[in-house]
Amino acid sequence: MVSHVTDSIYYVGANDHEVDLFEGQYAVPQGIAYNSYVIVDDSIAVMDTIDQAKTQEWLASVEEVLDGAQPNYLVVQHMEPDHAASIEAFVKKYPSVTIIGNAKTFQMIGQFFPNMKLERTLAVQEGETLSLGSHTLTFVYAPMVHWPEVMMTYESSEKIFFSADGFGKFGALDVEEDWTEEARRYYIGIVGKYGKQVQNVLKKAAELEISMICPLHGPVLKENLGYYLNLYDIWSSYRPEEKGICVCYTSIYGHTKAAVELLCRKLDEAGISEVVCYDLARCDMSRAVADAFRYDKLVLATTTYNGGIFPFMTSYLENLRERKYQNRTIALIENGSWTPRAISVMKAAFEKSREITFAENCITIHSAMNETVKEQIEKLAHELAHRK
Repeated sequence: MVSHVTDSIYYVGANDHEVDLFEGQYAVPQGIAYNSYVIVDDSIAVMDTIDQAKTQEWLASVEEVLDGAQPNYLVVQHMEPDHAASIEAFVKKYPSVTIIGNAKTFQMIGQFFPNMKLERTLAVQEGETLSLGSHTLTFVYAPMVHWPEVMMTYESSEKIFFSADGFGKFGALDVEEDWTEEARRYYIGIVGKYGKQVQNVLKKAAELEISMICPLHGPVLKENLGYYLNLYDIWSSYRPEEKGICVCYTSIYGHTKAAVELLCRKLDEAGISEVVCYDLARCDMSRAVADAFRYDKLVLATTTYNGGIFPFMTSYLENLRERKYQNRTIALIENGSWTPRAISVMKAAFEKSREITFAENCITIHSAMNETVKEQIEKLAHELAHRK
């Protein structure tokens, strides 16, 4: 697929609607876009390759843009296979090309392509520049966003920031959908652990005059860039994006579910309009994780199970812990017919988390709700509605 980004920069990526799970775990019902770009100048630079599923389509698009010319450079910003799997095919087709990367890039190229011999390479350092003619590239290191070799590239003449996986989203480019929802799920799931590193990149970006962001997934961002930069600042500093409540539960025979449904009704009666609820055994886990980071309050409700907690809740808590969940209020509900201990297990999961406040009203259900539990749920709803 070929389109103009500017008069001299072309998009040559591809949409993938065949993939069902991105990175083997994230459901992508609207597919995914693998982005690549070509800068046409006195010297021609191709910015990244794409996933092997679309190698031939991508090569055809590059050939169309080149129109018989030979590319001078292939800039490899990220070695994850959805962006780097086509390097060998590209080098075979254009053997005179110079591969640009950093020391860690070339180490990984050797790992992924042990039989490929590179004749021309250029290892660049942080802040180093490369003139293509009227375009000048400046290389910006972005280690652990979200691999150690990642770098981004700033083109100064047209003020374009090639942001690798930064500012990407799930979803192919031939579907209409809200950017924020799928960008949040993408960021929290894939990059969320590396907030400090993203903050470092945002500081570097703040020193650049940027008119356009070209990510490796999702659309080119051309307008209202402050909105996207602000969201990345919020997400990477682990601040709540909105006031609201994310309710996540597991239920075996429906009693815990009934308690959660009552709580949601009471929250609605208390005037809380932003409430989302997830059955962790049936939902898309990545959405439940993303919404826990979106809102400032989280309710966890689960059964005691085999002396611990229900497996789906265990998995959910691990997802939050791995992504450094913090700066939130958490309310806890447990159910147990003889020795309920889910609350203590869930609390322990956040022992090393920063700035977690637990709601005063913790609720224990012995098998099924009774009038006392219903009263406690109403108190919890009132507390959550009035807690800042």
